[in-house]
Amino acid sequence: MALQFEAFHAGGLAPGWNLLVQGHSDSGEDQFEINFLSETGDIVFHIKPRFSSATMVANAFQGGRWGQEEASSVFPLVLGEPFEMEVSSDAEHFHVHAQEHKVLQFAHRHRPLAAITRVQVLSDHRLAQVELARKGLSWG
Repeated sequence: MALQFEAFHAGGLAPGWNLLVQGHSDSGEDQFEINFLSETGDIVFHIKPRFSSATMVANAFQGGRWGQEEASSVFPLVLGEPFEMEVSSDAEHFHVHAQEHKVLQFAHRHRPLAAITRVQVLSDHRLAQVELARKGLSWG
């Protein structure tokens, strides 16, 4: 799988950061994943659509081993069609949306959140756009 996008932010990527990935799922293989990494190299959040089983899978790789996998059967992606995925974070969870549907939320397993400093998008699909932005936080 090819590294298509990587960004580093020394101040930490959560909460308040938002990752938007748009592309085209033109392969029959499940060759797409998003990883948020800590400064020590642990994968603190891994999200991977599995087209073969129509599930969205999330996990974390810390201390040299994978944790408990979480899966969602909300799977609005269609093989061979354009897709849009968005990952955002608040103080407690990562939130994943695909095609504007909430797919899953994943409780933070890594503290402090400021240590989450890198994001990678690995894909053999064609990616049209990857955008990482800090969103303004508002209090109502």
